[in-house]
Amino acid sequence: MKSENSPRTAPVVAAGAAPAAPLPPPPLEPLYPPSRLRFSASHRGARLARLLAGQQLDDWGIARATSTAAVVSAVVAELAANAVTHGRTVGRDFEVRLALARTTVRVEVIDTRPDRFPRAPGLTPPPPPDSTGGRGLLLVAAYADRWGWVVRDAYTKTVWAEVDHALDVGLPGPGSLGD
Repeated sequence: MKSENSPRTAPVVAAGAAPAAPLPPPPLEPLYPPSRLRFSASHRGARLARLLAGQQLDDWGIARATSTAAVVSAVVAELAANAVTHGRTVGRDFEVRLALARTTVRVEVIDTRPDRFPRAPGLTPPPPPDSTGGRGLLLVAAYADRWGWVVRDAYTKTVWAEVDHALDVGLPGPGSLGD
Protein backbone atom coordinates (compact mmCIF):
# COMPACT_ATOMS: atom_id res chain seq x y z
CA MET A 1 0.00 0.00 0.00
CA LYS A 2 1.38 3.41 -0.98
CA SER A 3 1.64 6.13 1.59
CA GLU A 4 0.17 9.54 0.81
CA ASN A 5 3.68 11.02 0.59
CA SER A 6 5.00 8.54 -1.97
CA PRO A 7 5.34 9.85 -5.53
CA ARG A 8 2.71 8.92 -8.07
CA THR A 9 4.19 6.88 -10.85
CA ALA A 10 3.58 7.09 -14.56
CA PRO A 11 5.46 6.06 -17.69
CA VAL A 12 8.71 7.90 -18.39
CA VAL A 13 8.35 10.74 -20.87
CA ALA A 14 10.45 10.57 -24.02
CA ALA A 15 12.26 13.49 -25.64
CA GLY A 16 9.96 16.26 -26.75
CA ALA A 17 6.99 14.87 -24.84
CA ALA A 18 5.50 16.69 -21.90
CA PRO A 19 4.82 15.17 -18.49
CA ALA A 20 1.32 16.14 -17.43
CA ALA A 21 1.64 14.49 -14.02
CA PRO A 22 4.54 13.97 -11.62
CA LEU A 23 7.05 11.41 -12.88
CA PRO A 24 9.82 9.97 -10.71
CA PRO A 25 13.07 9.39 -12.56
CA PRO A 26 13.69 5.83 -13.77
CA PRO A 27 16.18 3.65 -11.87
CA LEU A 28 19.82 4.50 -12.55
CA GLU A 29 23.06 2.72 -11.67
CA PRO A 30 25.62 5.53 -11.31
CA LEU A 31 29.28 4.83 -11.99
CA TYR A 32 30.34 7.16 -9.17
CA PRO A 33 28.61 8.68 -6.17
CA PRO A 34 26.31 11.41 -7.49
CA SER A 35 27.42 15.02 -7.18
CA ARG A 36 25.21 17.04 -4.80
CA LEU A 37 25.64 20.79 -4.52
CA ARG A 38 23.51 23.50 -2.88
CA PHE A 39 23.24 27.01 -4.27
CA SER A 40 21.66 30.22 -3.13
CA ALA A 41 18.31 30.81 -4.81
CA SER A 42 19.68 33.70 -6.87
CA HIS A 43 20.71 34.28 -10.46
CA ARG A 44 24.32 34.05 -9.31
CA GLY A 45 23.55 30.63 -7.78
CA ALA A 46 21.95 29.47 -11.05
CA ARG A 47 25.00 30.59 -13.05
CA LEU A 48 27.35 28.86 -10.62
CA ALA A 49 25.28 25.65 -10.88
CA ARG A 50 25.79 25.63 -14.67
CA LEU A 51 29.53 26.28 -14.37
CA LEU A 52 30.09 23.61 -11.72
CA ALA A 53 28.03 21.08 -13.68
CA GLY A 54 30.45 21.57 -16.58
CA GLN A 55 33.39 21.08 -14.21
CA GLN A 56 31.83 17.90 -12.79
CA LEU A 57 31.34 16.45 -16.26
CA ASP A 58 34.95 17.31 -17.08
CA ASP A 59 36.08 15.52 -13.91
CA TRP A 60 34.07 12.48 -15.00
CA GLY A 61 35.80 12.46 -18.41
CA ILE A 62 33.11 14.21 -20.48
CA ALA A 63 35.01 17.13 -21.99
CA ARG A 64 33.36 20.54 -22.07
CA ALA A 65 33.74 20.65 -25.86
CA THR A 66 31.43 17.63 -26.35
CA SER A 67 27.77 17.88 -27.29
CA THR A 68 26.86 15.94 -24.14
CA ALA A 69 28.49 18.58 -21.93
CA ALA A 70 26.82 21.39 -23.88
CA VAL A 71 23.39 19.78 -23.57
CA VAL A 72 23.78 18.96 -19.87
CA SER A 73 25.00 22.51 -19.16
CA ALA A 74 22.00 23.97 -21.00
CA VAL A 75 19.60 21.71 -19.11
CA VAL A 76 21.20 22.60 -15.75
CA ALA A 77 21.03 26.30 -16.66
CA GLU A 78 17.31 26.14 -17.50
CA LEU A 79 16.30 24.02 -14.52
CA ALA A 80 18.39 26.13 -12.12
CA ALA A 81 16.89 29.33 -13.55
CA ASN A 82 13.42 27.85 -13.04
CA ALA A 83 14.28 26.91 -9.45
CA VAL A 84 15.36 30.50 -8.79
CA THR A 85 12.46 32.11 -10.64
CA HIS A 86 9.53 29.81 -9.84
CA GLY A 87 10.69 27.50 -7.05
CA ARG A 88 12.19 29.97 -4.63
CA THR A 89 11.33 30.31 -0.97
CA VAL A 90 13.06 33.22 0.76
CA GLY A 91 16.03 32.05 2.79
CA ARG A 92 16.15 28.53 1.30
CA ASP A 93 18.64 27.20 -1.24
CA PHE A 94 18.14 24.88 -4.20
CA GLU A 95 20.14 21.73 -4.86
CA VAL A 96 21.59 20.28 -8.06
CA ARG A 97 22.41 16.61 -8.30
CA LEU A 98 24.30 15.04 -11.18
CA ALA A 99 24.73 11.33 -11.73
CA LEU A 100 26.73 9.57 -14.43
CA ALA A 101 25.73 6.12 -15.63
CA ARG A 102 27.28 4.19 -18.49
CA THR A 103 24.91 5.71 -21.08
CA THR A 104 23.12 8.51 -19.23
CA VAL A 105 23.77 11.73 -17.34
CA ARG A 106 20.96 12.59 -14.93
CA VAL A 107 20.33 16.13 -13.72
CA GLU A 108 18.06 16.71 -10.75
CA VAL A 109 17.20 20.17 -9.46
CA ILE A 110 15.45 20.28 -6.11
CA ASP A 111 13.65 23.48 -5.17
CA THR A 112 11.55 24.52 -2.19
CA ARG A 113 8.16 25.04 -3.84
CA PRO A 114 6.37 21.68 -4.08
CA ASP A 115 3.15 23.58 -4.70
CA ARG A 116 4.35 25.10 -8.01
CA PHE A 117 4.50 22.55 -10.80
CA PRO A 118 6.38 22.86 -14.11
CA ARG A 119 4.22 23.99 -16.99
CA ALA A 120 4.46 21.17 -19.48
CA PRO A 121 5.28 22.32 -23.03
CA GLY A 122 2.46 21.48 -25.42
CA LEU A 123 -0.12 21.36 -22.63
CA THR A 124 -0.05 25.05 -21.80
CA PRO A 125 -0.32 27.97 -24.20
CA PRO A 126 3.03 29.22 -25.50
CA PRO A 127 4.22 32.63 -24.36
CA PRO A 128 3.54 35.61 -26.63
CA PRO A 129 6.10 35.97 -29.43
CA ASP A 130 7.49 39.20 -27.97
CA SER A 131 7.91 37.72 -24.47
CA THR A 132 11.46 37.27 -23.19
CA GLY A 133 10.61 34.29 -20.97
CA GLY A 134 8.52 31.17 -20.77
CA ARG A 135 10.53 28.92 -23.08
CA GLY A 136 12.92 27.19 -20.67
CA LEU A 137 11.04 23.90 -20.45
CA LEU A 138 10.69 23.88 -24.24
CA LEU A 139 14.50 23.79 -24.34
CA VAL A 140 14.67 21.08 -21.68
CA ALA A 141 12.11 18.99 -23.60
CA ALA A 142 14.05 19.49 -26.84
CA TYR A 143 17.51 18.76 -25.40
CA ALA A 144 16.87 16.04 -22.82
CA ASP A 145 16.06 12.48 -23.77
CA ARG A 146 13.67 12.17 -20.82
CA TRP A 147 12.43 14.59 -18.18
CA GLY A 148 9.83 14.88 -15.51
CA TRP A 149 9.15 16.07 -12.01
CA VAL A 150 8.11 14.59 -8.70
CA VAL A 151 7.11 15.82 -5.26
CA ARG A 152 8.67 13.51 -2.68
CA ASP A 153 7.82 15.42 0.50
CA ALA A 154 5.91 18.46 1.72
CA TYR A 155 8.93 20.76 1.39
CA THR A 156 10.58 20.14 -1.96
CA LYS A 157 10.00 19.34 -5.62
CA THR A 158 12.49 17.63 -7.93
CA VAL A 159 12.64 18.40 -11.64
CA TRP A 160 14.87 15.88 -13.41
CA ALA A 161 16.20 15.35 -16.91
CA GLU A 162 18.34 12.68 -18.52
CA VAL A 163 20.75 13.08 -21.40
CA ASP A 164 21.98 9.95 -23.15
CA HIS A 165 25.64 9.77 -24.15
CA ALA A 166 28.23 7.33 -25.44
CA LEU A 167 30.92 6.81 -22.81
CA ASP A 168 34.36 5.54 -23.76
CA VAL A 169 35.46 2.21 -22.31
CA GLY A 170 38.30 3.81 -20.30
CA LEU A 171 36.64 5.57 -17.38
CA PRO A 172 38.26 8.40 -15.42
CA GLY A 173 38.99 8.28 -11.70
CA PRO A 174 36.22 8.87 -9.17
CA GLY A 175 36.97 12.57 -8.55
CA SER A 176 33.78 14.48 -7.82
CA LEU A 177 32.99 18.05 -6.86
CA GLY A 178 30.06 16.87 -4.75
CA ASP A 179 32.12 14.61 -2.45
